[in-house]
Amino acid sequence: MKNLQPSAFSLQSAYQQHVGRHCFFKNKIALCALGVILFLTLIAVATLLFSWLGRPWPMNPNTTDLSQKLLPPSQLHWLGTDHLGRDVFSRMLHGTPISLTVGFTAVIVSLSIGVVVGSIAGYCGGKVDQVLMRLVDAFLCFPTFFLILTIVALLGPSLMNVIAVIGLVSWTGTARLVRGEFLTLREAPYIQAANILGQKSSTIILRHILPNAAGVILITAVLGIPEAILAEAGLSFLGFGVQPPQATWGNIIADGKTYLLEAWWLILFPGFAIFVTALAFYLVGDSLREAGEKKR
Repeated sequence: MKNLQPSAFSLQSAYQQHVGRHCFFKNKIALCALGVILFLTLIAVATLLFSWLGRPWPMNPNTTDLSQKLLPPSQLHWLGTDHLGRDVFSRMLHGTPISLTVGFTAVIVSLSIGVVVGSIAGYCGGKVDQVLMRLVDAFLCFPTFFLILTIVALLGPSLMNVIAVIGLVSWTGTARLVRGEFLTLREAPYIQAANILGQKSSTIILRHILPNAAGVILITAVLGIPEAILAEAGLSFLGFGVQPPQATWGNIIADGKTYLLEAWWLILFPGFAIFVTALAFYLVGDSLREAGEKKR
């Protein structure tokens, strides 16, 4: 019986890892959401490629024709036209890479800050942890969106400013989660053994703790992308985001708010695109979280 116990334990551990690894791929809703994300990414890449070739598809999103203004969806204009006669379908396609660029890039910025702060606070503990967490609390005292709005208003609206400000303001949640993981993992036996062997703190963090916290960081990143996209859409709607004539989903809605009753498509289609994109990322992130919990 003694010889069978380790084998049974190994089988159980292997089974738990198998369940966690494949749980995501068995979730049909999550796979559909992932398909939506991949489809949007493909649209963004294709749109940029056609633009770089000087052949915007299906037509130039900034071409105005007042004789075609506020036309409803038709075979010529699939999603109608706006108040300047611009094709809404083309403008939405060209707004896709901007929304995804803001989402991915802002999350990279916020993760870079949050992981560093959370790692140092969780591993060092003591006064270092207290100082860094008070810094996080100071940021959390301000509503995130209004803080972003204030800073962008001071710096001036532009794509780079929007990305930088969203990333620099949205790192606090990542820092707290990473700190919590480090506080737990630093007490693990293999970390204690590494300390006894005299390994450097940087080596322990990078080689032993951080890889085991990668799952939490990945989930935080996936869930942070829709928040950045929604923040950019809100800023563009208020006139503090990407400036016209460059098309984004947010400023398409801003252009359509004046014509809400007579041109419903200016609000419906970009609003639906924002909703579907954010929902897809949230579903993927939630499925990854459930898979991580089952693996444990």
